[in-house]
Amino acid sequence: MAGYIVVQVEVTNPEKFAIYRDMVPPTLEKFGGRYLVRGGEWDLLEGEWNPQRVVIIEFDSKEQAIAWWNSEEYAPAKKLRNESANSKMIAVDGID
Repeated sequence: MAGYIVVQVEVTNPEKFAIYRDMVPPTLEKFGGRYLVRGGEWDLLEGEWNPQRVVIIEFDSKEQAIAWWNSEEYAPAKKLRNESANSKMIAVDGID
């Protein structure tokens, strides 16, 4: 079953975040991650939600998604993200 990382990001340091954004794709490759949504424009349909940036990454499983997030490969980028943005992130199972 596929797994997903869903992220809401508020960029606080655009210069540092640009470096982070470039660091991530190579870290995803080893874990089979692929972007489904990476920023882009959005339209509010219901409720109260105003994310600055939304990212959705698909993996073969939620376990692979969590392994990527915990990996040595992603650690330097994760540190830079924490220094350049406020984020909310979840790992979630897809459906069969």
